[in-house]
Amino acid sequence: MRDLLLKAVKGAYGLLPEKSKNRMRGYHNLRQWYGNKLRQSSIAYEVPSLRKTRQLHQLHLLGQAARVEKALPIKQTINVLIIGEKGFAKTAASLCRLKTNVNSVYVDHSKCREGLNTALPVKPRSAIVMGIYPLLVLKAGVEVYEDILPIDRKSPESDVTYFDAFTVDEKNKLQTYEFLPDWNPDLLLSTGYVKSAVMLKPDSRLNPFFSDSNNIESALADAYLAGVDFSIDHLPLSFTQSRAIKPDLDSLKKIINKHHLQTENLTGNVLSVQWPLLSKPLVSLVIPTYNGKELVKACIDSILEKTTYQNYEILLVDNNSDETASLEFFEQLNQHPRIRVLKYPYPFNYSAINNFAVKQAKGEVVGLVNNDIEVISDHWLEYMAAHAMRDDIGCVGAKLLYSDGRIQHAGVVLGYGGGAGHAHKYFPRYHPGYMNRLLATQNYSAVTAACLFVKKSKYEEVDGLNEKDLHVAFNDVDFCLRVAQSGVRNLYCAEAELFHHESVSRGLDITPEKAARFNKELNYLKTTWGQYIDHDPAYNPNLTLKRENFAIKAKEEY
Repeated sequence: MRDLLLKAVKGAYGLLPEKSKNRMRGYHNLRQWYGNKLRQSSIAYEVPSLRKTRQLHQLHLLGQAARVEKALPIKQTINVLIIGEKGFAKTAASLCRLKTNVNSVYVDHSKCREGLNTALPVKPRSAIVMGIYPLLVLKAGVEVYEDILPIDRKSPESDVTYFDAFTVDEKNKLQTYEFLPDWNPDLLLSTGYVKSAVMLKPDSRLNPFFSDSNNIESALADAYLAGVDFSIDHLPLSFTQSRAIKPDLDSLKKIINKHHLQTENLTGNVLSVQWPLLSKPLVSLVIPTYNGKELVKACIDSILEKTTYQNYEILLVDNNSDETASLEFFEQLNQHPRIRVLKYPYPFNYSAINNFAVKQAKGEVVGLVNNDIEVISDHWLEYMAAHAMRDDIGCVGAKLLYSDGRIQHAGVVLGYGGGAGHAHKYFPRYHPGYMNRLLATQNYSAVTAACLFVKKSKYEEVDGLNEKDLHVAFNDVDFCLRVAQSGVRNLYCAEAELFHHESVSRGLDITPEKAARFNKELNYLKTTWGQYIDHDPAYNPNLTLKRENFAIKAKEEY
């Protein structure tokens, strides 16, 4: 009933003339009330119905067809390798949709060739010769939807290219769309998200991994974990369709375990990968606060009582607290062997406060933690610190929940609202999210500093948070992007679950003064990181930027 009333209010507001809307926007208390009510309803994360999604997907395919029609074809000859047996005939038959010249089709099983009605030369996989033509690898059961191979690509010399896809039901109607991110190795290890089709260039460094592999996702994972230096490209156009082809998680687990990493099944579609924390580094947890005794107590008690990993210190940074109860409590905390209380007697500047504290941190890994954080998962610190210690990982963020259990943060996407927003914001805690991305540890361009881990050396390498231009907003996004440009990837750690309490009760940051500061900092983000706002590699250009729910773009967004 509450959602229906709110939908009615939202609909009525949408019918108002723009002049009336502008007048109402001046009532900041009303905007704050409406924003809070909206966020507490399912409207905040609601995804389009299947019927609406099918309409949006059809528009996407029509737009793609127009682009294909306009493209200048690149003449090339390829070989095709079909992995597996089930559904092979459909895959082979769909190759007639390729305008690209097919030299040979290689298959795993001899009986796949029996009675095959195709003019294409079909040969056993044992006869495959790598290195002459590009090799299109298809999983059996996957059908070519449309030939997008001749379209100009960003990196035509990449070792491997993969594509978007979609699944259909028995009536050939859309079931799910698979608009994939650019290369995301941690998502691959968690979900095997590249599984339907890839194209290898003739002299690809990955040829040895595909010569006898039984599936695409395992071959890519094996090459990545083996440390092979390969280039990979993503063409965000729908190339294949299938009847819900699933990744082979059993084979993926074997590959991951072969490289001495531990795995467990979180669900039937998602793996949890535990990276080793061999050196047992000291972790410095930096917690800024202004008063807030009860918040700080709940935060620190949860860390002390629930955290299984024990090699950490807490740096509580007091920024001009003036409540007697808080000051007395902070003095008590200062006596604790794990806790140091630092005084920062200057005007509030979130970036400067954390930079000040990190200079005094003794840990090899630094964790920026808000004072309204409360630990849920006991092993949060092991997971986050282990990722932070990896050579190819920079910033590590956690899954943060509002007090009522809804998602507050599960990775940051650039471009939302013209700036940045949180993936899957307001979704229920146990929702799988789009393509299981809410459950899966993966790479994102940025994560929130409400709970962010990074090596202290990396923090110092990029000169910490930007205390000159970004006092409050987007300093974490800016920091993460500078870290990423140093040659590493940032990561959302789905196994680390914590509450982020006060971000709901504070309400919207919309007083005139705060709005002016926010707009200034938003403008800095747009000016400095426009290329990420235009195309976030952890997202997909076919997904909407109007809401944080991974829906397909509407026609007016293209």
